[in-house]
Amino acid sequence: MSFEPKILGFLCNWCAYAGADLAGVSRFQYASNLRVIRVMCSGRVDPVLIFKAFQKGIDGVAVLGCHHGDCHYQTGNYEAENKMQMTKHILEKIGIDPDRLYLDWVSAAEGKRFSEVVTNFTEQIQKLGPLSKMKDYKE
Repeated sequence: MSFEPKILGFLCNWCAYAGADLAGVSRFQYASNLRVIRVMCSGRVDPVLIFKAFQKGIDGVAVLGCHHGDCHYQTGNYEAENKMQMTKHILEKIGIDPDRLYLDWVSAAEGKRFSEVVTNFTEQIQKLGPLSKMKDYKE
């Protein structure tokens, strides 16, 4: 029996979400494990939402935003980078592998890249196994 991870994705409305749409329209194949929450900017993803996702049993969280220099809100992706770096540090301190949180940049024109990013992250989470099976994790 193979493990099918539950992955939550926070996708920037302007770039990553549009890239996901292009991937779908272009019929690029990618893992179907991702459940999407559309956000206006990757920099607005509150780390509390990420912690709650893991608390609820999500195996991996991906935050996908605009490339540096392309953010509709000028510095949102830099803010996302800082927040996710801090969030990974906290995850490590509470016993959750920081590799379960993934941050990357996908433009609206990169449907193929979106499919590759999602597939690669899904494979990474499959290798890590279910969050519930972690030895150090305590609810």
